[in-house]
Amino acid sequence: MPSPLRFTPTPIAMAWKGPGLPHETVAVPQIHFHEGDALVEVEYATICGSDIHTTSGHRSAAPPLVLGHEQVGRVVAATPEAVLHDGTALAVGDRVVWTVTVSCGQCQMCSRGLPQKCQKILKYGHERIGRGWELNGGFATHVHVKAGSGITKVPEEIPAAILAPVSCATATAAAALRATTRHHSIAGATVLVSGAGMVGLSIIAMAVTAGAKVVVLDPAAERRAMALKFGAVLALDPLAGKLGDALDSANLAAPAAAFEASGAPAAVKSAIAVLGIGGIAVLVGSVSPGPEVGIDPEAIVRGLKSITGVHNYTADDLRTAVDFISAHWNTMPFADLVGPGYFLHELDKALEVAKTGADVRVGIRPEQATD
Repeated sequence: MPSPLRFTPTPIAMAWKGPGLPHETVAVPQIHFHEGDALVEVEYATICGSDIHTTSGHRSAAPPLVLGHEQVGRVVAATPEAVLHDGTALAVGDRVVWTVTVSCGQCQMCSRGLPQKCQKILKYGHERIGRGWELNGGFATHVHVKAGSGITKVPEEIPAAILAPVSCATATAAAALRATTRHHSIAGATVLVSGAGMVGLSIIAMAVTAGAKVVVLDPAAERRAMALKFGAVLALDPLAGKLGDALDSANLAAPAAAFEASGAPAAVKSAIAVLGIGGIAVLVGSVSPGPEVGIDPEAIVRGLKSITGVHNYTADDLRTAVDFISAHWNTMPFADLVGPGYFLHELDKALEVAKTGADVRVGIRPEQATD
């Protein structure tokens, strides 16, 4: 273990102790740096659905842990070996986001180009607090960013509330879009997006920018309205009628790509069934155990259809997400996707607000903000 370093003021983290229990404030007076590590002061963090699932007891996790994996911050200390994703040296003062995963870069998965499934993977906001890596989640004043994280600089002019979710929803959307480009371009094609939460809306924004005609399915009227603001040509209630009839009425071709971001089994089945010849279904939302979904193998074979899954993302996807937000943050309504902000000591209150099912991210600010 390397010699510990002390920082002033002392970094603070909020430790989750288990479902139904309040968070506890934990002071971390010493940071144990290894080569390539850095310390980032959190500017803003947002509450993801997985944080809600964990605190509600719907997702397995071993407390105590520091939740939070959507955040933006500024580097306050870095080892000489610490680098950005492009290989340039990380510098004190850099405003950054980083991948949700820490990868070793050497295992079989990393060697195959799948660092997001590294055999030694660590995940911010998901790991039990351990000696030497106590500041391992975004609900803290600082995060200990480990070597093997994909770190990307972000522009100064973009509001922190827009940047925080980039390291989750936007980067996942970038990974989903990349999955289609391995097969064909979506420019000019019909694209289906099931589920218009933050991941789905990010997919819509990227697909529209790529020239696709986006059709959205979501049972919530508010989400359908937001999908239209992001450029969807059609936003439908999946319970209101047959999708095929709606596409025909709008003179839209069968989808060349279908992105399933809700995780609902019926939506998964529909996304696969509605594909046109040569189409690809990208499953993003099925991250929890659920009932099996039957498929018609003959339809897959004769229709030359593909089905792929996206889980986590790579450092390249995060870079793509940052570039996209940098180009479109002030021309698309991303600011409308982040709602109320709370201070770090109000985390339990913020989580209760987030659990109400609001369609916006709830923000966490470590320090008193000045307007």
